[in-house]
Amino acid sequence: MKAALQSRLFAPLVSTAGWGGRATRAEVNLDVIAANVRELRRLVQPALLLVVAKADGYGHGSVPVARAALEAGADRIGVYTVDEAVALRLAGILAPVLVFGPFTRAEAGLIWDHDLTPMISSYEGALALQEHSRGRKLRYHVKIDTGLTRAGVEPENLLPLVAKLSTFSALEREGVFTHFARADEKAKHSTLSQFENFRQAVQRLEEAGYSFPLRHAANSSAILDLPETYLDMVRTGIGVYGYYPSGEVGRTVPLRPALSLVSNISRIHKVAKGTGVGYGHEFVCEHEASIALVPIGYGDGLPRTFGLTNGSVLVNGRPAPVVGRVSMDQITVDVSKAGKVHMGDPVTLIGDQDGTVQTADDVARQTSTISYDILTGLLPRVPRLYVRDGRIVGVRRYLPSEPTPLGDESAQA
Repeated sequence: MKAALQSRLFAPLVSTAGWGGRATRAEVNLDVIAANVRELRRLVQPALLLVVAKADGYGHGSVPVARAALEAGADRIGVYTVDEAVALRLAGILAPVLVFGPFTRAEAGLIWDHDLTPMISSYEGALALQEHSRGRKLRYHVKIDTGLTRAGVEPENLLPLVAKLSTFSALEREGVFTHFARADEKAKHSTLSQFENFRQAVQRLEEAGYSFPLRHAANSSAILDLPETYLDMVRTGIGVYGYYPSGEVGRTVPLRPALSLVSNISRIHKVAKGTGVGYGHEFVCEHEASIALVPIGYGDGLPRTFGLTNGSVLVNGRPAPVVGRVSMDQITVDVSKAGKVHMGDPVTLIGDQDGTVQTADDVARQTSTISYDILTGLLPRVPRLYVRDGRIVGVRRYLPSEPTPLGDESAQA
């Protein structure tokens, strides 16, 4: 929480006078998403830019993120599951969508129906796509496992697989890619070794007559540190949302967090020394204290490790420790040193309050995890308010009729 250095990281929260929903909410600034995309676009051009919007756009909302990113200059969107990709199509997003994950035989039909771009790393996957063909060509990408030891075809099996795939009349080669295991570390020898393995594997394909128009390897870390890995396209995930992959990568471009997570105080207890707080009374007050109740818990995606003084929130622009266990719906905060505090006062978990900042990286450090986990862990019952030009342009709530389409006047403040 470096107020002087970080006070301009987050866009100001907008007025919620017209918001009739829950006090606990995530505010997603789409102008900030767009600005991050433009910065990354500028850095990598002329390579194509694929924005990763999997896991509900890292918790921000895949559809509004994809729209904002494409409008700002992104060329493609990437997701992990077929359902994630279909959701983008149903929302009217027509840009190419690459599906990184595996798919079933039944999902092969959906890939055709919605003109998605699958990742293929097995003969069986290609066969399923061929059997569901729709009388046109379907572009696909092949993933090579160059050292992450996860999905993809091993380099020694690559040429036989691509030769088999080339016998399927319905399939058309478009991309070949790999994913780095340690690009977010300061030392780059492992990443450069993977990149060389990838380059050699692609060269062997080309020498055998199998060319792919799009070669891609660079993730967010490599985008920032290794321009030699850009090739024809790069893939960025966490950078779009305003975070650097780790403390060891370069701050090559300025990025700003797009999401603020806020709530308010729903009750204040004046308690005596020796009072137990929360389930199990694992926290016992060592002095007379003011304990504030805040309606957010692990049912909203807050890690349970945030409690028992590990984590803190901002009240009156000051850090206030979370005491007691994190409950499903609530946390208890010691506001004894936060100045004058009243019911209804704002509480910031992620964001800027009176010039003091707490980022998802800060929350991650407090809970022994990473920003990716904090952001993607936000659950559906946390409303998302989407902001552009200083006003609410869309809302997603935990209601059957939601999401409210962006631009719907009823969702504007």
